[in-house]
Amino acid sequence: MQDDLKGLTVVAIEQAVAAPYATCRLADAGARVIKIERPDGGDFARHYDRLVEGQSAYFIWLNRGKESVCLDLKSPADAALLKTMILSADVFIQNLKPGALDKLGLRSASLRAENPRLITCDITGFGTEGPRAGLKAYDLIVQAESGLCAITGTVAGPARVGVSVCDISAGMTAHAAILQALVARNRTGRGRSIQVSLFDSIADWMNVPILQYLYGGQVSSRSGVAHPSIAPYGAFACSDGSQVIFSIQNEREWRLLCEQFLELPDLARDPRFRDNSSRVANRPELDQLIAERFSLLDVDVAVQRLEDTGIAYGRLNDLHEASAHPHLRFVEVATETGEIRVIAPAAIEDAIAFHARPVPPLGEHTAAVRREFATALSA
Repeated sequence: MQDDLKGLTVVAIEQAVAAPYATCRLADAGARVIKIERPDGGDFARHYDRLVEGQSAYFIWLNRGKESVCLDLKSPADAALLKTMILSADVFIQNLKPGALDKLGLRSASLRAENPRLITCDITGFGTEGPRAGLKAYDLIVQAESGLCAITGTVAGPARVGVSVCDISAGMTAHAAILQALVARNRTGRGRSIQVSLFDSIADWMNVPILQYLYGGQVSSRSGVAHPSIAPYGAFACSDGSQVIFSIQNEREWRLLCEQFLELPDLARDPRFRDNSSRVANRPELDQLIAERFSLLDVDVAVQRLEDTGIAYGRLNDLHEASAHPHLRFVEVATETGEIRVIAPAAIEDAIAFHARPVPPLGEHTAAVRREFATALSA
């Protein structure tokens, strides 16, 4: 619910996607999130593009419901003010370059020593130990290092996943870990240190291809929009040029596909296609047979026949079609240039509509927050 975390204060020195994703979810649940930004431009995600009424799509997406406070961390006075804010908070999260805050006396361990109830979350590219620990790391770099690019793309070459999946996985991991730490603190009265790296987060998602390689010697093929280890499972072109993806998950579905959609009942008993491993090994011949059938049907007829057969399917939509999808839910969010429609958070809680809080202009809350914490600093 949108007031579940009401009364919780989060201080975030954050930029780009990973940490802002985690704090956006906390803010959506009612937490007070104080976002610390540089006076000279703020979070650089504010300037990734100007496509949303002159604003950045990235920033609009991840920064609703936060307070924007500009501090010059090279200023001893501002650094002291920031430390006072953090020590009064419940959660401190940051995703600066490793070591960037140490020189300011803002190491997470030191902060928790002064406030044992504080939960700290440090998001890095590769963690705090090892040969790459000190490197800056952005999403595509980690996609490449983790092997994700190697299994994404086509036979022509590797590709980037089309969204910032390493950043998002790190933000999701951090969000879950912070909530877990809050539950534990209610029981023990003590905070904890949370370390999340983009690499560890996406490496967890890479378990299947890496386990298949380590234990079975299988190298996942780059299969475009076909599944590398299940067949048939991929995209096929209809007579009108539209493409449909469908998936066969078991032998019962395979028989139904042969009998009712392909109208080739004997194909179900063909030794080349007797089970999933055989179908994967003989994918080119199988895909050709299926493609011939799809080429005779327009998209509406094809999906209706798959529906009637009980086979899972979906249209291969472009962005125009995806943005008009009947299941896409939007909410309105206020920004400095007006109301913007954004895609609603995924979880629907007690069927209550989500109400987005505004996206802050740079430094909107600086003066008020300075006044609020100046008294504590001088005490």
